[in-house]
Amino acid sequence: MLKILLLGNTGQLGWELQRCLACLGPVTALDYPAINLADPQSVLGVVHQLSPQVMLNATAYTAVDRAETEADLAQAINAEAPGWLAEAARQLGAVFIHYSTDYVFDGRKGSPYDEQDTPNPLGVYGLSKLRGEQAVLQQGGAGLVLRTSWVYSLRRDSFVTKVLGWARQQRTLRLVSDQVSGPTWARQLAEITALLLAKAGAHPAAWLAERAGLYHLAGSGHCSRLEWGQAILRFDPRPQEQLAQEILPALTADFPTPAQRPLFSALDCSRFRQTFGLRLPEWQDALRLALEAV
Repeated sequence: MLKILLLGNTGQLGWELQRCLACLGPVTALDYPAINLADPQSVLGVVHQLSPQVMLNATAYTAVDRAETEADLAQAINAEAPGWLAEAARQLGAVFIHYSTDYVFDGRKGSPYDEQDTPNPLGVYGLSKLRGEQAVLQQGGAGLVLRTSWVYSLRRDSFVTKVLGWARQQRTLRLVSDQVSGPTWARQLAEITALLLAKAGAHPAAWLAERAGLYHLAGSGHCSRLEWGQAILRFDPRPQEQLAQEILPALTADFPTPAQRPLFSALDCSRFRQTFGLRLPEWQDALRLALEAV
């Protein structure tokens, strides 16, 4: 049985992780205000007191637009905290798993990004997440950075819940057709993390230290937000509640926001599959299962 510390259990990924990891051993799950990642000394005290074998960081500052005016807070949570958490894990000889984002890329490649591609974030959020990746990887040890994309949950506000809500309120929806990535169901991301740790066995740090580093891990395949929205309504378990009669394509430029977003940020996840023998299902299959589970 593994002794596990999960940071960020109230978010859409953290909620799923707390439940999926329970089969591997006792899970101590903490989130704000019980912990404050802007206060490293208090968190490190908890970490060293608990001395976990596995530590997962599912916390993040995810307000992409607000980050443009709250850069210091985004930097503290997304960049600085992962670094000293990874350092604490290395000192304890523990596994450290940290989640990052496709927003570290500028979206100009035009094909799925792999781990060798050079990041070039377009906004404060992406830059803070990139710096967090770098801080974790610099610590070495049994540290994993898992870059994912377009994470959604039916338990929290997400693109999926928004589209379902809009379709019940409006007759015409306009969704962007020029933003492309891979939708990732939070539950399956948590499940594959648990499977990864199960494969690592009773002494995961030694096994994962040989496989440490950066991996892309997202739903298989990719689509535009327009195609994603069309699939959401197609798989809606209660289609009789929809008012929407049509979904029209739009461009990102039609919806100005404070932060610029990458247009094509799909991730090539073949390195993760080749290293661990695991992959996430096609995004359409995952979406269908997620909506059936509502």
